[in-house]
Amino acid sequence: MKEFSHTAGNIVYRFDGLKTLLAKATPARSGDHLAGLSAASAEERVAAQMALSDVPLSTFLTEHVIPYESDEVTRLIADEHVPDAFAPIAHLTVGDFRDWLLSEQATGDVLQALAAGVTPEMAAAVSKIMRLQDLVSVAAKIRVVTRFRNTIGLPGRLSARLQPNHPTDDPKGIAASIVDGLLFGSGDAVIGINPVSDNLQTVEGLLRMLDRLREAYQIPTQSCVLAHVTTQMEAMQRGAPVDLVFQSIAGTEAANSAFGVNIDMLEEAREQALRLKRGTVGNNVMYFETGQGSALSANAHQGVDQQTCEARAYGLARHFQPMLVNTVVGFIGPEYLYDGKQILRAGLEDHFCGKLLGLPMGCDICYTNHAEADQDDMDALLTMLGAAGVNYIMGVPGADDIMLNYQSTSFHDALYLRKMFGLRPAPEFEAWLETMSATGIRACVGFLE
Repeated sequence: MKEFSHTAGNIVYRFDGLKTLLAKATPARSGDHLAGLSAASAEERVAAQMALSDVPLSTFLTEHVIPYESDEVTRLIADEHVPDAFAPIAHLTVGDFRDWLLSEQATGDVLQALAAGVTPEMAAAVSKIMRLQDLVSVAAKIRVVTRFRNTIGLPGRLSARLQPNHPTDDPKGIAASIVDGLLFGSGDAVIGINPVSDNLQTVEGLLRMLDRLREAYQIPTQSCVLAHVTTQMEAMQRGAPVDLVFQSIAGTEAANSAFGVNIDMLEEAREQALRLKRGTVGNNVMYFETGQGSALSANAHQGVDQQTCEARAYGLARHFQPMLVNTVVGFIGPEYLYDGKQILRAGLEDHFCGKLLGLPMGCDICYTNHAEADQDDMDALLTMLGAAGVNYIMGVPGADDIMLNYQSTSFHDALYLRKMFGLRPAPEFEAWLETMSATGIRACVGFLE
């Protein structure tokens, strides 16, 4: 294990190994503090950031934060690294990489070609020494486009997940929220329900209801019921109409085990969904959600800081060529991201890291009711993500999820972002909206009566 150091005045700061250096260099957040991983002072944090900036990127290919032998996420990241894609930046340090990313040479096309050569730990490292405007500026260059029944991520477009959750999974209540969202132009990313129950019959019933509604009105979007992946696989075996396969994932094998998943299981689910051939314009069939602190909350972080763990989850996600990935940035609570300032920083870090690694990033711009945050903080993150070119955000009725009991973004927030930045929905969905009068969309309400 290599020791890293930085001298400031008469003080020499020493950091044992890359894992420790990454943790100490992380901007302050409550999760790392509670885990005993964060810098002891602002001075030590700056010293760690200075030391990190001098680390050659090639170091990340030889020193793993979690051993190759003991973690399947590490093995996937290492085995899928593409040396030819890495070659243009192989000579750079982390600090040089930051400067190069902000340069005119790092165009969107160049960054897309680079993605397969960047490891999650490299992305996490460079993000730790970037300002918020740096994270926005670089992410805004990168477009990651995916397709199923419509096309998400094109320049000049912003999509929204229509999230019509209901505290009793009542189909009429869900349908009312769906119509409300469609009237405001939400739902092009996905119409996705978090079910109260993971019961197979409930999940299958919701899947069939969504499919009947979509078919009846020929809505060019995809649907999803966000049950556990094994429940969705069983539903597919029973002939249920599954569009996107959802699963929460994390950046360590142990954390994914806590979620009840592994790489082979996710691969099996993806192959099962591909065999259904339900996409019309593409075959990106996976939908992943992540969030800083998930590995720590399962006591499965292996001593790795929560933001580096999050980036590793993106390394896992990109193997499956997903349709959608989003960081549910403030959902786990203030034990991991204490206040609006920490949530803002984390959301922009996540979006940047995901885009740099080649993922179609969205963000659930959210907070729990016991966090030191409010909707003004979410407006700031919403606006900065709009400037950064986020693929999609959440559309929740009134921004208040009455089933999950947290605060997110509303249908109106998506309209605000589109208006402010001159953005439009996915092209296929936009064309459908133009053919449907408000009366026609409201007719959907009667579908389940």
